[in-house]
Amino acid sequence: MSVVIALLRAVNVGGRSLRMVELVSLARDLGFAQPRTFAQSGNLVFETKDAPDADLERRLEAEAEVRFGFAIDFVVRSAAEWRALIANNPFLDTARDDPSHLLVMPLRAAPPTDALDALRTAIKGREEVALTGRDAYLVYPNGIGRSKLTIQVIERHLRTRGTARNWNTALKLAAMAAG
Repeated sequence: MSVVIALLRAVNVGGRSLRMVELVSLARDLGFAQPRTFAQSGNLVFETKDAPDADLERRLEAEAEVRFGFAIDFVVRSAAEWRALIANNPFLDTARDDPSHLLVMPLRAAPPTDALDALRTAIKGREEVALTGRDAYLVYPNGIGRSKLTIQVIERHLRTRGTARNWNTALKLAAMAAG
């Protein structure tokens, strides 16, 4: 059995409500062991024999849509991939000094090689972005709320979908995955 982190995209915003106890129930019904959640934003950690890949994402998405009545994107990572996501953070000073303004965005697929330059060109403020494989790192020094660097802008330029979590949440998920 391996530990998997599954992140749900855009739940409990815009009328797309999902109680985390329902998410735990979904995971149990799919045969996953030790399902647990963190916060109300769709962070699920569980144990499975399944590989953390696109097939697992599709399986979770299909069951969630049937059960909850709306489409939900899932992004999954193994515990080892999550540890690498933490270790590969290029913004160590921000992680230490201002973690609430640092986000990590696990992506469904690695962006094309020209995507990072395209995204950096689209930045209108002081935000910074870096990529490592299927993970984007985003710094919002003036906060996220008023930034023009929205998830839609990011996904359009990276040409893939993802879901972002702040650095504090990323560390808590790493601790949960470690047991």
